Amino acid sequence: MNRYTYLLLLVCILLVGLTGCGTGSDRPTEEALKPAPAETTPAQEAEQQTDEKEPDTDTVNPEQEDKALAMLNGLSLEEKVGQLVIVGIEGTTMDHFSSKLLDTYHVGGFIFFKDNLKNVDQSVKMFNSLKKANENNPVPLWMSIDEEGGRVSRMPDPILRLPASGIVGKQNDPLVAQEAGSLIGRRLKGFGLNMAFAPVLDVNSNPDNPVIGDRSYGSSPELVGRLGAAAMKGIQDTGVVSAVKHFPGHGDTSVDSHVHLPVVSNSMSRLNQIELVPFKRAIDEGAEVVMVAHLLVSSIDPDTPSSYSEPVISGLLRDKLGYDGVVITDDMVMGAVDNGVINIGEAAVRSILAGTNIVLVGHDYSKEEAVITSLLKAVKSNRISEEVLNDRVLTTLRLKLKYGLNDNPAAGPDVKQLNHDAQQLINRLKQ
Repeated sequence: MNRYTYLLLLVCILLVGLTGCGTGSDRPTEEALKPAPAETTPAQEAEQQTDEKEPDTDTVNPEQEDKALAMLNGLSLEEKVGQLVIVGIEGTTMDHFSSKLLDTYHVGGFIFFKDNLKNVDQSVKMFNSLKKANENNPVPLWMSIDEEGGRVSRMPDPILRLPASGIVGKQNDPLVAQEAGSLIGRRLKGFGLNMAFAPVLDVNSNPDNPVIGDRSYGSSPELVGRLGAAAMKGIQDTGVVSAVKHFPGHGDTSVDSHVHLPVVSNSMSRLNQIELVPFKRAIDEGAEVVMVAHLLVSSIDPDTPSSYSEPVISGLLRDKLGYDGVVITDDMVMGAVDNGVINIGEAAVRSILAGTNIVLVGHDYSKEEAVITSLLKAVKSNRISEEVLNDRVLTTLRLKLKYGLNDNPAAGPDVKQLNHDAQQLINRLKQ
């Protein structure tokens, strides 16, 4: 070995000690030093999606919050309890029972069904008379209705029925779903209504389901979530509140909750992968009202229907999914609840305690009165504490203020324009 070769070898040895000999370094980078992420199964990924998350408080409007608090502080106990309920009326005109619901019980709002709406003029007149009668109450009314399109439509003739969600779902186009939602909102807005119980976020996963079927956008959780969130935004953009339903998922049932209590025996992993996916999507994209179904979901609460289950409402919906908006029950006058097993008034009290803001009682004045008097009794006995009462009502007042609810009379819808736009959508979906 000559001297030059020896010196060259010595330099290389020294360099190996510092950086390694060669054109690139063999030292692990900072990224390489991180442990490789553990592989997860689809079920584990779905579980991770429902980890607890903090409610988004960045969008709170301080001025609006001050107004909501001032409104809350100005309410009597009876007026606060009234905000806990939405009730139905019988017939096509305001009567002494509906007057009592306003004057004595100060109810938070009304739900209307097909039997209430004979024609456009009568409907507008009835809606306006209820709002007129509420003028002496400090909080404007919810004026709500089921309007999904398809077989669940309450609009009077000659307003065209919108396509069912299942037909919209076949297009797999969020813009079409948003347009359908906008049409729902616009027709409600024309009547002076302000809350639509739509869209349906149930996944149509059971062909034997007697309730959902084409009310769902389809059998894919991702599709239902994508289109459902778009339809929800379409409704909201018209200034009408969208109440998504039926949490935690009515798609995999074979019993009609109008008659009996459906039991859902799916595991939590399955719920995370199927039923909860659309609701999580809607919550992430700004859901403001969630309707809870009358279901017994055994993996969450094996003893109590979801509509008054604390593990479902507070544990899953609020804590796990991070939802901090208004929760409303499905109609308590349904066979799944109103079946003699539990008093309807007691079910309503338990629902409020479980985290619900509004109990929906769509039929029968005696049952509406039973629910309201049970809630009053529970508040006066401190079973429902003042703190809980104020919390439930304040959330509702915030939303009423956000949407600028008022009891001003409506002029009525532009039927010709609504039908023209609906027909255009129907024609496009037939292509």
